[in-house]
Amino acid sequence: MGDLKLPAIDYGALAPMLILFGAACVGVLIEALAPKRSRHPIQLGLALLATVAAFVVVIVFRDKRTVTIGGAVAVDGPTLFLQGAILLLGLVSLLLIGERTVEKGGAFVSQAAITVGSQKDLKQAGSEPGATEVYPLTLFALGGMLLFVGANDLLTMFVALEVFSLPLYLLCALARRRRLLSQEAALKYFLLGSYASAFFLFGVALIYGFSGGVQFSQIHDAVATPERSQVLLFAGLALVAIGLLFKGALAPFHVWTPDVYQGAPTPVTALMAACTKVAAFGALLRILYVAFDGVRWDFQPVLGAIAVLTMLVGAILAVTQTDMKRLLAYSSIANAGYLLVGAVALNKSGLSSTMFYLVAYGFSVLAAFGIVTLVRDADGEATHLSRWAGLGRKSPLFAGLFTFILLAFAGIPLTSGFTSKFAVFGAAIEGGQTWLVIVGVITSMLLAFPYLRVVVMMWLSEPGETTPTVSLPGAMTSAALAIGFLATLALGVAPAPLIDLTNNAAQFVR
Repeated sequence: MGDLKLPAIDYGALAPMLILFGAACVGVLIEALAPKRSRHPIQLGLALLATVAAFVVVIVFRDKRTVTIGGAVAVDGPTLFLQGAILLLGLVSLLLIGERTVEKGGAFVSQAAITVGSQKDLKQAGSEPGATEVYPLTLFALGGMLLFVGANDLLTMFVALEVFSLPLYLLCALARRRRLLSQEAALKYFLLGSYASAFFLFGVALIYGFSGGVQFSQIHDAVATPERSQVLLFAGLALVAIGLLFKGALAPFHVWTPDVYQGAPTPVTALMAACTKVAAFGALLRILYVAFDGVRWDFQPVLGAIAVLTMLVGAILAVTQTDMKRLLAYSSIANAGYLLVGAVALNKSGLSSTMFYLVAYGFSVLAAFGIVTLVRDADGEATHLSRWAGLGRKSPLFAGLFTFILLAFAGIPLTSGFTSKFAVFGAAIEGGQTWLVIVGVITSMLLAFPYLRVVVMMWLSEPGETTPTVSLPGAMTSAALAIGFLATLALGVAPAPLIDLTNNAAQFVR
């Protein structure tokens, strides 16, 4: 028996993940050992510092192209771009989470934001520390997402899937003042996520039986061998796709999304809507473009049908919603369909436009949920649409910001939503998927109705006695809103720098 030979490890390529995982482990120790009152500033500072440091490392190694740890992790253009996107969006999410918080109405609320309520509530806000365990959990989730988009074999991808999923299940249950709804959402997410992970793992087993390996290069070579069992290939690909489509909130695997988005604390919902979608589509792109591109003509029509179903479900059911967070959940589902339109183009334009869309949508949805956290009354967040009537008269600044974000979701020109939809639709036409573009344009028109209904309600309705006010945001929430708004505007007015960046990054290594 020969000596065990350890694979070569490029620690520079793995540094962003190692920084986040190391900081998360330190955060667990702080949670166990630090005095209760000092945990929040320490945890928040550590989380922000680790995220910024990891992002700096991604920039430093932006030209690195390598496969390391025995082929388990690939660092290439898409990996580095998506990791940078996850870290930037995660940083904005931490800003939303980060002010000294006390839970009221199911969300993390800064002391400055509690402008409605009794003096007892205000005293509680000043004395009760927030749920500081949210910070190491968030770092573990972000670290898992970084590994997920860089995984170069199916087993590593499965491990990364569990690493970032388990903290998210816990984060969804942290709304202690609205415990029943929050824990119900977390339980639904956990159970359905467990089934999706089981499908993914069973698919890995079938693909291993087909190819004799789990690395994407091995699968790619096996796909080119026609005498192998096609049953194992397509059954395995279908099961693996179920796990990824679930994380991306694509129909018919979307049913968890509205309940979880509504029940989870709103900053956690923002984290999931932005970062989880980047991770899910990053992994899906790598599997489709690297491992299974040899059978693209077989799975392309199936994924196209899923994109159509997703766009229709998201657009039609968004019209019927009466809760703001559920409306944004169905909007997220529809946008997942648009992202899949770009992905199934299966060309370089499809890859680059999908990555552009992920960044553009991520900043917009973070700004949207950031504003939702501020519309409050004595009972907490006022998410029912009827409560937003006349909000433009009471808080014109934030109603104007939210109007701009909704117009971006609708794809109005001079916003990032228009630019990103134009990019993915153009890539789909180039890839011969014009029928998907037709459905995409129709559903975009349909989806504009619920957005414009909210705009009309805010500006043209008279405020009632029950209309809540928009609370004064703290410094970090203000920063998060400013970043989201400016990114949405900049990517609509001057998208060329990011488009060039995605074009330069759109090249996988095997």
